[in-house]
Amino acid sequence: MLERLTRPLHFSSLLLIGILCLGSTIAFAQSVTVTHLTIESRENPLGLDVRQPRFGWVLATDERDVVQTAYHILVASSAEKLANGEGDLWDSGKVASAQSGQVPYAGRPLESRMPCHVKVKVWTNRGETTWSAPAHWTMGLLYYKDWRGRWIGFDHPFPWDSIATIPSLSARYFRKEFQPKKEVASATAYIMGLGLYELYLNGQKIGDQVLAPTPTDYTENVKYNTFDVTEAVVSGDNAIGVTLGNGRYFTMRQNYKPYKIKNFGFPKLLLQLELTYTDGSTEVIKTDGSWKGTADGPIRNNNEYDGEFYDARKEMPGWNRAGFDDRAWLAAEYVQEPRGDFEAQLNPNMKVMDSLKPVSLRPLAGNRYVLDLGQNMVGWLKMRVEGTRGDTVHLRFAESLQDNGDLFVANLRDARATDTYVLKGGGEEVWEPSFTYHGFRYVEISGYPGTPSVDDFVGQFVYDDIATTGTFESSDPLLNQLFRNAWWGIAGNYKGMPVDCPQRNERQPWLGDRAIGAYGESFLFDNQLVYAKWLDDIRLSQRADGALPDVAPAFWRYYSDNMTWPGTLILVAQMLYRQYGDRAAIAENYPAMKQWLAYMQERYMTEAFIVTKDSYGDWCVPPVSIEAGRGKSADQKHPSALISTAYYYHFMQLMTDFAHLLGEEKDAAAFQALGGQIKEAFNREFYHPDRGYYDEGQLTSNLLPLAFGLVPEANCEQVFDEIVKTIEVEHQGHLSSGLIGTQWLMRGLTENGRPDLAYQLATNTTYPSWGYMVEHGATTIWELWNGNTAAPSMNSQNHVMLLGDLLIWYYEHLAGIKSDDEAVAFRKIIMNPYFPDDLRYVNASYQSVQGLIRSHWQKSKNRLTWDITIPANTSARVYLPTDEVKNIKVGNAPLNQVPAVRVVGTENGKTVLDVASGHYQFTIRNPR
Repeated sequence: MLERLTRPLHFSSLLLIGILCLGSTIAFAQSVTVTHLTIESRENPLGLDVRQPRFGWVLATDERDVVQTAYHILVASSAEKLANGEGDLWDSGKVASAQSGQVPYAGRPLESRMPCHVKVKVWTNRGETTWSAPAHWTMGLLYYKDWRGRWIGFDHPFPWDSIATIPSLSARYFRKEFQPKKEVASATAYIMGLGLYELYLNGQKIGDQVLAPTPTDYTENVKYNTFDVTEAVVSGDNAIGVTLGNGRYFTMRQNYKPYKIKNFGFPKLLLQLELTYTDGSTEVIKTDGSWKGTADGPIRNNNEYDGEFYDARKEMPGWNRAGFDDRAWLAAEYVQEPRGDFEAQLNPNMKVMDSLKPVSLRPLAGNRYVLDLGQNMVGWLKMRVEGTRGDTVHLRFAESLQDNGDLFVANLRDARATDTYVLKGGGEEVWEPSFTYHGFRYVEISGYPGTPSVDDFVGQFVYDDIATTGTFESSDPLLNQLFRNAWWGIAGNYKGMPVDCPQRNERQPWLGDRAIGAYGESFLFDNQLVYAKWLDDIRLSQRADGALPDVAPAFWRYYSDNMTWPGTLILVAQMLYRQYGDRAAIAENYPAMKQWLAYMQERYMTEAFIVTKDSYGDWCVPPVSIEAGRGKSADQKHPSALISTAYYYHFMQLMTDFAHLLGEEKDAAAFQALGGQIKEAFNREFYHPDRGYYDEGQLTSNLLPLAFGLVPEANCEQVFDEIVKTIEVEHQGHLSSGLIGTQWLMRGLTENGRPDLAYQLATNTTYPSWGYMVEHGATTIWELWNGNTAAPSMNSQNHVMLLGDLLIWYYEHLAGIKSDDEAVAFRKIIMNPYFPDDLRYVNASYQSVQGLIRSHWQKSKNRLTWDITIPANTSARVYLPTDEVKNIKVGNAPLNQVPAVRVVGTENGKTVLDVASGHYQFTIRNPR
């Protein structure tokens, strides 16, 4: 035997070993694959104007402990070259790096219209993968001169229009016929249709987007969309058709508080269709004076607040097809272009993301009916109807009902929230609006011919075309319902920007509402591009002196100067870096942050380092009782120097981190020094050592300094005791915070040792609480804690601002899915959940930029089972609720027999592990 083992190997044996090794490599290549290849966080985007787009990918595998060690990116100018391994635009070569996201292109300069194709392979600690499936993108129009056409429109009302305070402006329709001169190889359409557009080619609607493009401050920037329309172009006669709606360009209110509301003008269009022929030559069909237009079509009025009026008798069959008789149409007029820069739209457009079948239809007096969708939602109603020409159906939308069964519309203010459809007759008609949306659960239907049924209506749920990335379920039905309410409210208020509410005459992107909310939302939705765009909106709204607005885009001219609302620029940038690894969110906005902080310091910081200017205080603090707030307006401001000073200090800490990240060490030292001075001043001014609390001892007044690290270590316990006393004694186990305090409440309690109290707040059903909303029929989140009794003028039933940090707490503290502060974007995951005594299980997942993270724990008698999934190329610090290693198994194996798991030690009675990527099932006997 020994002789056989020491005998020289023959060639055949070497060949066999080589085959076995090759087989092992092939097996590895099949077990680890590169998936989800994105360009600028999108799949196969068209019309990018980013000259160094960033790539990202995910490693998919069932193996444990897989870590990327290098990558290789190829970018080619054609699919054929890429397939042949030719990276004529960029061949990165093998780059030793674990980075799998935000990897910037570093090849040849990219030019307008350029097609680009990319693939990636990686090396890991296990070997080399195969190439990923190819992805592609195209470059947009990078220069102003690339736009060949001119802006067209009608810069005036028509006789049937009104531009009074509540305007009535009809849609504009434009068309152009053309004939390709040769055989078409490809066709690309670039369009800026303001305020909103629908694009048709030969009668076919192009794209599935609605309410496009994304809204901006059009004096600063205008977004264009790009479409591949090759399949829609035919030989012979073709026709382009575009319908323009008002959107935010021709604003919802005209001549109404002009000091407050910004107007932009009448709808207008810039479009070009670029044809590339098979012989390589090109032709451009562009907007110019040869186009024809009319405003005398079926959409007689469209207004985001008031609804859409559609007269089917005015339809123009075939208007967007070749051969239509447009002799009665007008020649398109050249109009003034918007002032803003032209930019490719990176964030997704809105889309009909779901359809809801109504749950009931109930008759009312006067030939009226009330339709119930069963869910407070955002979008519109799609209707089927048959009747006589001229029959008129009115659809009026509301979130709730009065006691007598009629719609409750007082909280809509002067928003009419009504769609009107006039029948053309002659058979069944199906209709839905194009240029409006509503926030509603109930619809009053009047004028409907015959007897309607629930089958004649469908609720169309509309929000930005982004993926749901998070799931959450527990053994507590209330926690589950709150999660669903949050999901519906957040989704419905994504409208190319995060808006405050979808129903009344407001719908504005208030900054303060999403300061921390954006962080919690990132666990539910892939909101990176939405919020990256919003940071642009905020930065572009900055005045020359450094002031930042309370609303951005600044559709309302509110520059009230405070730390909490404008500071959202800093907090959202931090979120994008923390959750997605988006360093550019910080780098691009860092100068604006510095300028704003300097502006606030110069004007409002005293020589004693107290920031005196605040506007809103702890906005929407709950009244002391449900009756105390009955009929009273919540529009009450209580400015607080404690809040503004605490936030300035917090921003100094974040700016110090940002400066280190960007290599601005001089700035970092200055921020750190100023922060130290503010901390000393804050404690001198607001802390009462004899009482152990800040200011007057309000919940928020103590939460903020504790959350921000302003409290000296020796005082932390006493301050936290005051927080607990405020909740448990003064408010009988309930919160008493508004918008500001609630953003730090659940984490503040948990991280200071009282997760049980946080859990109590999450599961309360008495006033004030999230559960109180659910108990009173809410299917989204209210604007006010007392939303069922407050005066209706500021009482949205679909707002997300009072979620505070509840969703962050769900994921980071109930499920245990949290990104490490030192290894952002979930490169290292902290899994340290709280296991409430009366909660039997939590099952949560999150599709991070690294891959799927899952945490599913469940308890039985004397046993805890915890299934976790950690994506490849990441690791986790896992905390198990026992200090007895012998009580822990991984699958059926003792803990010390699992190579991918290492015991770090114990902390607060928990066993701490470092766990490599993979799927694991931990079983803990006798958990603490």
